[in-house]
Amino acid sequence: MTRCRILGHQFRFTAQGQVMSWSCARGCGAGGSKAYPTAAHARRYAAAFDQEDTGSLGERAPLIGLLPLRLVRLVKRLRAGRAESG
Repeated sequence: MTRCRILGHQFRFTAQGQVMSWSCARGCGAGGSKAYPTAAHARRYAAAFDQEDTGSLGERAPLIGLLPLRLVRLVKRLRAGRAESG
């Protein structure tokens, strides 16, 4: 799917018993699963991974999809560096 290639996958994680599964919410078919020793482990990892990192948006973003945001953050860092040194 073109949207996932540009913006990156939007994985959602679930746990059923000892198996944690993930799939792309955009419906491109990407996904997988992993078995853990206990159901508690699977639930814990699924809950930890199934969070959206909106606070760090643009820092670990796909190169093309959020390039403008990366550039804005770069300019802010450069300005902050000049203010501290000057």
